[in-house]
Amino acid sequence: MIKNFNLDDYSVWTALVTPFNRNGTIDYGTLTNLVAEQAAANNAILLLGSTGEGLALTLKEQQAIVEHVCQLSPNVPLMVAVGGMNLKQQLAWVEYCNHLPIHSFLLGSPLYAKPGVIGQTHWFESLLNISKHPCMLYNVPGRSAVDIPVATIQNLQQHKNLWALKEASGNIAQFEAYRQAAPNLAIFSGDDALMPYFAQAGAKGLVSVAANAWPLQTHEFVQRSLSGQYPNLFTQWSSAISSLFTVANPIPVKVLMHLQGRLTSSYLRPPLTHLELTQTTCIEQANNTILSWH
Repeated sequence: MIKNFNLDDYSVWTALVTPFNRNGTIDYGTLTNLVAEQAAANNAILLLGSTGEGLALTLKEQQAIVEHVCQLSPNVPLMVAVGGMNLKQQLAWVEYCNHLPIHSFLLGSPLYAKPGVIGQTHWFESLLNISKHPCMLYNVPGRSAVDIPVATIQNLQQHKNLWALKEASGNIAQFEAYRQAAPNLAIFSGDDALMPYFAQAGAKGLVSVAANAWPLQTHEFVQRSLSGQYPNLFTQWSSAISSLFTVANPIPVKVLMHLQGRLTSSYLRPPLTHLELTQTTCIEQANNTILSWH
């Protein structure tokens, strides 16, 4: 049975990491613990995003992860990522997840192909049409190579299944363009470091990497940002977030969580590897700073 949630009540969505054992298999015991931590912090959960290394998993592994978390029935909403560049495969994935007790989809822009307004409108509209849940579109040109055109957002803004947009271009001007084009669309920051700026510009919340390592502290910071009470924490926050992106995400956050004792292994699926992070001083210092908030 699907629990009912008002998605607008959740200002933090944690892009959950996928924990692995040292041999590269999925660590379901740790996954259970991570879900419980996020639920205790009242953070909604996104599964199989780029932070969760979703595209490095087999279809069976993706299915097993979503089914496992659904069986846990956490008292927060669940979102499942949809990404890649094969529309037929992604439509099949949405149809599969439609039958599970989830609450939302994150619809990534197509990778590699660099479609324009018409191509992206068709991509998203096709996915929105078959979804049984509210959807958040995902603008991440750093991974897809192109922005979602503002015209595409305008084309889709009245769709009954379009609920929100995750804006991760790092560009406040892009955020403002989306907000002007679709004033009723909930827009979330996809950049932890930019949350204070996005909050001032009208963001509804944050889809967070940092919340993996600091669930409660990230929740508190987002709430302070949305209420305009962050200034005394902003410098510390900015420095801590920088430490999590010195190499490709999710390498630093998984290494940190291993150092925290919350992951049994810092294993990442190739081509990512913890060996890219040659020193851990920065993330350890950041951890000490952020944990001192509680």
